[in-house]
Amino acid sequence: MTASGCVTVHGELEIVPAATETEAAQALKDFTLAYNKADKAYDPALDAGRVTGPLGAINQAGLKARQIQNPDGNPRHQPLELADAQFVLPKKAGWPRWFVADTDSNRDEDGGRQDSRWLLVFVRGGPNQLWEASHLAVLANAQVPQFTKDKDGFAEPVVADAADLAVAPEDLSERYAAYLRDGEAGSFVPGPHTSGLRKTRAATARRPGRAVQYVDQRLDTGTYAPLGLATEDGGAAVFFATRQFEQQTVAKGVRLELNADVRALMTGTARTSLTKERVSSQIAQVAPRDADKPLVAVLAQIQGLTAAKGA
Repeated sequence: MTASGCVTVHGELEIVPAATETEAAQALKDFTLAYNKADKAYDPALDAGRVTGPLGAINQAGLKARQIQNPDGNPRHQPLELADAQFVLPKKAGWPRWFVADTDSNRDEDGGRQDSRWLLVFVRGGPNQLWEASHLAVLANAQVPQFTKDKDGFAEPVVADAADLAVAPEDLSERYAAYLRDGEAGSFVPGPHTSGLRKTRAATARRPGRAVQYVDQRLDTGTYAPLGLATEDGGAAVFFATRQFEQQTVAKGVRLELNADVRALMTGTARTSLTKERVSSQIAQVAPRDADKPLVAVLAQIQGLTAAKGA
């Protein structure tokens, strides 16, 4: 999978819409149905065929952890509802194909300060495969990108190595991981998922008897490859992923902080150190290279624990 709008697979060269409105609506319905079944039973197998990429990694690990803690299922299950769906359908050649569903969830208060939109990316690797959700971005209404549309209402995919953007989609994961590691902002706009995240980490990095180290890595191949759509400002909205390791080390006599999810996913015995592995999914608004300020704004982020190791 790439962010390219001109991928050629199986000899398919014709540029066509990724899906019809009907197909997109059915993919969203199938995902929601599977998600609710899995959440109610805390059974990752029930939606494993409907999720992939970073969202799949987060979803499957979360369900596994909760299943261990609650083998009888989710006693507080509230069915997810995704209404007012607006589909952003790009045109491209070959496979994989993908689209964005811009929806209103029942997880907020409509019209309130926390009112938001859920943007779900659906991908399909071939004509005989299912549509699977790979990314989720929860955005305030005003944050939703204004996607470029042609005369027929179809969006424009952005190639992975786009040279006319502040950062090419294929470089975004690496650049973001490097920024979180080194703090050299470069192209990144200050905000809660950039400078704010580094500030939070610094505040918790060292406490009496306890030290925390973070390592961020690129995650941008296969089903984790970035996906971008052109926006009306000449830039692009790009969905991308990273992997994060957090290592906590304590002095003798100091207890490690182990919550229920960590215990459920942990291997080894946590005596003096604990390493937590997370997958993170972001959406970024990338400015054009020739803009007055060719910057990248990370608009939203979701992350989840996928593994833990004690020593």
